[in-house]
Formats: sequence, structure tokens, C-alpha cells
Amino acid sequence: MKLQAFILGLFLLFVFGSCTAQKKATTATANVPHSDQEIINLSNKKWQWMADKQVDTLATLFHEKAMFVHMGGSWGKEQEIKVIQSGNIWYKKAEVYSSSVKFIDNTAILLNDIDLVAVVGGNEVVNPFMVTEVYVKENGKWKMGSLTFSRLARPVKYNQK
Repeated sequence: MKLQAFILGLFLLFVFGSCTAQKKATTATANVPHSDQEIINLSNKKWQWMADKQVDTLATLFHEKAMFVHMGGSWGKEQEIKVIQSGNIWYKKAEVYSSSVKFIDNTAILLNDIDLVAVVGGNEVVNPFMVTEVYVKENGKWKMGSLTFSRLARPVKYNQK
């Protein structure tokens, strides 16, 4: 009888210990400082700010050392702000079909499959892109470190109405 009570006690100790460990793991995961949705939401806001040519807001978002890669060239923050402000490229609408985020420490890498409706040199164009956005968290705020447009071979899905 004592042996059975001892085994039952060990069993209960094991079960209780497992539940506690699982609860601690769940709590630790819940306190992760980064979330995919946070970055996706920031990216969606950024597309709207670009469409609305909100250069002051974008200047705050873009890191001082940020790099922007387009089909027509690559440049830094100051040039990107000038391009948006002048209307040389008007990011009119980004239709986002899918997004994925990966974190490396305080860096978030977001991939967006989009059709971009843009006005370039006065002509409206629609192109399918995989856009890579890199964000770095500094002093509790996300800053964009890079924005790269890679043209996709797939046809445009966007249907303008």
C-alpha cells in the first residue's frame, strides 16, 4: 500500500510539474516583444502614407541609413523622401495579397506579394512585386532600414474599377 501511495505521489508530482512548466512556457511566449501583426500593420500604414505622400510621417519611419531599391535604381532616405514629395513616383495603391514576417533579434524582415499601382513620369503602371521590408527596433520604435522591390514573373492580379 505504501508503494502504491509513493508511486501515486510521484505521478501527481510529475503531472503538476509538467503543467507548471507548460504554463511558464506559454507565459514566456506571450511576453515576446515582437509580433507579426505589429509589423504587418506598420507596413500597411506605410503603404497608405506613401499613397498620401505623407513625407513627414515617412521621414520619421525611415532610418537615417535606410536603403531603397527600385527597378530604376537605389538610393537612401533623403532621395526617397524627395521622390515621394515631388511625385516622380506616386505609390498610388499597393494591393497586398500575402505577407510574412521573420524576426532576428531586434530586426523584422517582411515579405509582401503585391500589385503596385504607381504613377511614374506621369504614366500609371501596375506591376507585380515581391517587396522586402526590413525594420529595426531602436529605442522601442520600429524604423525601416530597407525597402526592395523585386518584379515578379506572375501576371498582375489587380483589377482596377
